[in-house]
Amino acid sequence: MAKVEVSMPKMGESITEGTVIEWIKQPGDTVEMDEALLEIGTDKVDTEVPSPAAGVLTEIKVEEGATVDVGTIIAVIETEASEAVVAAAPTPEAPAATPVAEAPAPSAPAPAAAPSGDGAAGEGVDVLMPKMGESIMEGTVIVWHKQPGDEIELDETLLEIATDKVDTEVPSPAAGIVAAILVPEGDTVEVGTRIAVISTSGAAPVKAAAHKAQEPATAPVPTPVAPVPVAPAAVAPVPSGDGSPIPRFGPLGEFFSPLVRSIAEKEGVSLQELQALSGSGRENRITKADLVAYVQNRGSQPAAAPAAAVAAPPIAPADPVSFEPTQVAQAAGSRVEIIKMDRMRQIIAEHMTRSKATSAHVTSFAEIDVTNLVRFREANKGGFLQREGIKLTYTPFFVYAAVEALKDHPILNSSVQGQEVHVRKDYHVGIAVAIGKTGLVAPVIRNAGQMNVIGLAHAANDLANRARSKQLLPDQLQGGTFTVTNVGSLGSTMGTPIINQPQVGILATGAIKKRPVVIEDPNFGDTIAIRSMMYVSLSYDHRIVDGAMASSFLRRYTDVMEAFGPHGELR
Repeated sequence: MAKVEVSMPKMGESITEGTVIEWIKQPGDTVEMDEALLEIGTDKVDTEVPSPAAGVLTEIKVEEGATVDVGTIIAVIETEASEAVVAAAPTPEAPAATPVAEAPAPSAPAPAAAPSGDGAAGEGVDVLMPKMGESIMEGTVIVWHKQPGDEIELDETLLEIATDKVDTEVPSPAAGIVAAILVPEGDTVEVGTRIAVISTSGAAPVKAAAHKAQEPATAPVPTPVAPVPVAPAAVAPVPSGDGSPIPRFGPLGEFFSPLVRSIAEKEGVSLQELQALSGSGRENRITKADLVAYVQNRGSQPAAAPAAAVAAPPIAPADPVSFEPTQVAQAAGSRVEIIKMDRMRQIIAEHMTRSKATSAHVTSFAEIDVTNLVRFREANKGGFLQREGIKLTYTPFFVYAAVEALKDHPILNSSVQGQEVHVRKDYHVGIAVAIGKTGLVAPVIRNAGQMNVIGLAHAANDLANRARSKQLLPDQLQGGTFTVTNVGSLGSTMGTPIINQPQVGILATGAIKKRPVVIEDPNFGDTIAIRSMMYVSLSYDHRIVDGAMASSFLRRYTDVMEAFGPHGELR
């Protein structure tokens, strides 16, 4: 017999403990690989923990409600179900004097999980969570493009993963058949964690038995949900599933676990049917047992109609559903569109909110006469494009002037670590790049202090192209020491940007506009002329940067920008 110990998983780099919320399986229950074993909670997220192996749950070491450290052994699974001696009390169905019946053998073998060639699936290749950058320690599985039993070619996309910086596709390291998926969608694991197995032999493994809804559950099955009593004329047949994927979150915010979604799609259960079920899990979530019971009884009785259809008059299909109480949306004519935040917008929201809560934001402004810079660029942009193969924008000039100002004001090239100020000796300048209308990223020009305007132009052009084509590497999105954002490129006169943590300053350059300006000349007196003017704003962390320092920085930045001569040499 082989015993597999289940340990409290690590749910993030800073997570050191977890709380057992609910055991979905009990001692004596048969469990399949990747089937939900229990639910745990941390101070960040609640999630289901899949079983690391197929077999019988023989022992639970941590009771519900208990909080233990990451890595603590919380359960034991006996992997040979036919020989396992279950150390559990007799099940309620069996009389005390009657010996417990031997657990029935699974109708299909569990998917291969061992990387060696001694399993039924033959030679196996482990797929590990890849390292996406120097400081990236974990990744989240977004979606599996292949399922157990699917054939896959070398370098064909196997799954998509996400870090706190970037989303990317992961290619298969070998050609063969997906033997096992060890990390379900939505789970976050450390770099190097085994997340799947590719079988390179000709024998195709059987798909994970956890996806077989017709297999009887050994755990006590809750009473099937009775249909809502309505008049026969009002009962409309619920359409069976059309094969379309079940979303992770329903229109009303309901959460459907990967296992439930898999069973629903396999059995043709529609999203409307799932919404009509009453879940027995935590926060009324639908469990595997709920769905299996529903599927087994669906043929003999009509599906329950969604509660909303009984409790309120029918809603027109065109009416969007609100996350707020539906009565409010109906009273307002339902003219509300619900848009779920994508991953990029969620990260931006979290990052900006954290920045405001961390730094004492103050913004100072300056006005710059960039007439000579405009003339300089106009005189050189044609030749630059022909010689360098890229357009000459204002961005490299903005970054160059910022680095020159930082050299004279090093406190703005620092970060706050507790009660210490860490002054950076290298100038890694982030440049904000808009990704259409969906979001904003700030890739970093490394060692910008060692580049001239031409080098900065090439670096900025490369990062902007990578950002818009989603080819940025995680290391290109972190490690910045100061940020420059060109709000003027979108037509804004000025802006008050939020500091990109853990930096202490961010510069926003506004739109360049021509307007009449008073020119002071000690020899000829004051005159009025048409000049190209621009506002710049510096948002800074007032914990360590005072107004005098910020004003001095802006004065130095202005001097560098106004020093570009119309007939100077581009270098």
